[in-house]
Amino acid sequence: MHALTGFSLVSLLSFGYLSWDWAKPSLVADGPGEAGEQPSAAPPQPPHIIFILTDDQGYHDVGYHGSDIETPTLDRLAAEGVKLENYYIQPICTPSRSQLLTGRYQIHTGLQHSIIRPRQPNCLPLDQVTLPQKLQEAGYSTHMVGKWHLGFYRKECLPTRRGFDTFLGSLTGNVDYYTYDNCDGPGVCGFDLHEGESVAWGLSGQYSTMLYAQRASHILASHNPRRPLFLYVAFQAVHTPLQSPREYLYRYRSMGNVARRKYAAMVTCMDEAVRNITWALKRYGFYNNSVIIFSSDNGGQTFSGGSNWPLRGRKGTYWEGGVRGLGFVHSPLLKRKRRTSRALVHITDWYPTLVGLAGGTASAADGLDGYDVWPAISEGRASPRTEILHNIDPLYNHARHGSLEGGFGIWNTAVQAAIRVGEWKLLTGDPGYGDWIPPQTLAAFPGSWWNLERMASVRQAVWLFNISADPYEREDLADQRPDVVRTLLARLVDYNRTAIPVRYPAENPRAHPDFNGGAWGPWASDEEEEEEEEEEGRSRSFSRGRRKKKCKICKLRSFFRKLNTRLMSHRI
Repeated sequence: MHALTGFSLVSLLSFGYLSWDWAKPSLVADGPGEAGEQPSAAPPQPPHIIFILTDDQGYHDVGYHGSDIETPTLDRLAAEGVKLENYYIQPICTPSRSQLLTGRYQIHTGLQHSIIRPRQPNCLPLDQVTLPQKLQEAGYSTHMVGKWHLGFYRKECLPTRRGFDTFLGSLTGNVDYYTYDNCDGPGVCGFDLHEGESVAWGLSGQYSTMLYAQRASHILASHNPRRPLFLYVAFQAVHTPLQSPREYLYRYRSMGNVARRKYAAMVTCMDEAVRNITWALKRYGFYNNSVIIFSSDNGGQTFSGGSNWPLRGRKGTYWEGGVRGLGFVHSPLLKRKRRTSRALVHITDWYPTLVGLAGGTASAADGLDGYDVWPAISEGRASPRTEILHNIDPLYNHARHGSLEGGFGIWNTAVQAAIRVGEWKLLTGDPGYGDWIPPQTLAAFPGSWWNLERMASVRQAVWLFNISADPYEREDLADQRPDVVRTLLARLVDYNRTAIPVRYPAENPRAHPDFNGGAWGPWASDEEEEEEEEEEGRSRSFSRGRRKKKCKICKLRSFFRKLNTRLMSHRI
């Protein structure tokens, strides 16, 4: 009973009921007909929006892409909806999540480089209106379940301060699926499961995929379907550590590679969690007026069981295997269903698209980089998007063979950048490991045959591909089409003029969980923030006045902030 402290009797009954549902696959509707689809005419009220985001799921790791992993729910939902086969995300966690919730490229949020580390005083910019805040303005009830990974050093950075009415999940990038412990280096470990703005100690021990599905179902059971709902489910699965309930592992006992076996079990468990959420939508009266969006957050990590085959690259790279996403839309409100869409869609597009579905307004005047792609998805129209800035990261290791001369005098090709314009994709600097890695099915993987598709050359800093004709990036056309290279470099220059400085501050020792009762959580006080803002203001104005005496840690933070500002200028 101690583990359930703080829950009402209704919550207890709901959780018990939903756990029972989990064990009864036969209770789940096998098709939309059982729920009674409504006509494609405009709904009487804004639709309920359910956005499901998976973590590190590879492009190949879904049944309808020919995978050896069982995903019957995802396969069915995608088949009955619209598969997005020209859909792009970002290569790592924080960038994809920030672009989803702001509708802006990384260069416009200051999050161009890497991820937000647990001890960094950094978070999603507080001056930008988030997607859930926009939906709240439109009358939506907003709920988040799962992984946040957008910073938490101040309370103002927490999900419940950024537009979500409720939150259950983790704040950091990866936790143990059962204990919810996360270590950010030797000896820097803490508990990370939060409900609202409190630490959810009592929920430890429950497998996160099941816990999150149960909470999502509980939200649906307790919400009035007459009020529009936004439910954002950001599964931790299938990010490392590779952990799965035993019953799912047993299904893949014949799979020789241990990492792939565990990974496959985690994917199938997540698939069943999506099934339970879909069933709850039908049971509690949401389904007929709902839009379900499924998306991965980045490419699969091939060293941890994931596969992006036959695409090139992996998580953390700007090759297609790192940025081509799994995605589909399932909804009774779609005008043209059961099809595959080749319309160009990017994760920033969900912001204006969903705000538009909610009856709100969002446009380029709001500083958005996304487009409303609902007509392209629902009706099969042409996508308004013709290009994607994958990123410009001036802090990533510069390529040894890049130079300003190699960029026709207009762009330093040593800088990591990637852009897609029409059919063409250009990469500069170091895009990351460019291997083609088949699924890790053999027990001895990687083995000596790993080198058959290795790309070890580093004497290059510019690549050009016709992605429509060559989605696997096997034929580099940079030398044959210098005219296209120059045109795309000019587009990078144009984008870079609008970039803001990178925000990647030094880690703060006060973030250690030992100073927060053993859990990860906000550590910066309002007084500290005011002092730091005053310090920054004085630094910018070069004030000659006498400054207040600071603690050593505050002085250290100020030093690195100034250094950070100089180094991370958007001028390349």
